[in-house]
Amino acid sequence: MTCDKPCVNRSDLGLLALRVGTGGVLATHGAQKLLGWFGGGGLPGTTTAMEAMGYAPAKLSAVAAGVGEMGGGLLLALGLATPVGGAAAAGTMAGAAAVHAPNGFFAQGGGYEYPAFLGFVAASIAVTGAGRYSLDHALGHVLDRHWMVPAALVGSAAAALAVVATRKKRVGGPAPEEDSAETMEE
Repeated sequence: MTCDKPCVNRSDLGLLALRVGTGGVLATHGAQKLLGWFGGGGLPGTTTAMEAMGYAPAKLSAVAAGVGEMGGGLLLALGLATPVGGAAAAGTMAGAAAVHAPNGFFAQGGGYEYPAFLGFVAASIAVTGAGRYSLDHALGHVLDRHWMVPAALVGSAAAALAVVATRKKRVGGPAPEEDSAETMEE
């Protein structure tokens, strides 16, 4: 598309809408967890929920989930430090998806569809970048360098895997070897 005057790029407008929508949803959920806004339980309620879901330490897990959603969501919405915001949100959603995974895929059955979708969108924005209508662009991409994308996503993935594995050990049953050893003794 060519313009005689500076023109609006549809891709940049699309990224703006996607960032603001996704970031707003994530930030709102984080505000529920941290501040008790929008009908949320705040940090005390989220800490109790994290403990019930098998995350330990529960309060630290509640803070991390709230900051990952609220902080990551705000960064995405603003288009600021987009690789970090997207990776933080994606990692947080991986933890949420792990909780819902036993219920299958679809959200109406309590499945992991919704957190997985938010996580994939956040990671995709981290990879794509925030576009022209963002603080990253206005600041000359000082907080959105090419090397930051893999660093942020790999760091977030490693943290999410460690947290989910630790939770799985706490809430999962006996290991397969223990199970078969018990059966053989009986």
